Amino acid sequence: MKDFLLVFRTDYNTMPKASPEEMQASTKRWMDWIGGIAAQNKLVDRGNRLVPAGQVLKPDNVIADGPYTEIKESIVGYSLVKADSIQEATELAKGCPILRIGGNVEIREISVL
Repeated sequence: MKDFLLVFRTDYNTMPKASPEEMQASTKRWMDWIGGIAAQNKLVDRGNRLVPAGQVLKPDNVIADGPYTEIKESIVGYSLVKADSIQEATELAKGCPILRIGGNVEIREISVL
């Protein structure tokens, strides 16, 4: 099996404001989805949610605020999964809750050096 990185992207500015009940329901959807992958023994790392603010280090030690606000979509989280092919990893990603709010999942094979 190969390892794949699932990168979750969405536009922070268009994310719906959620009530506490909606946030709890969303968290449950995420936990159920990740739990389903784990139950198949295909979860390498559940990943994490990323906060909107950060910094970008550029050549010559130039530091800029990031992620770039002019980019519509931002990376909001990630997970690592095991699959035999990118097609199988894509099938695992199809249940991702980020898709319900207009986000997307980038699927990338991790190359062993």
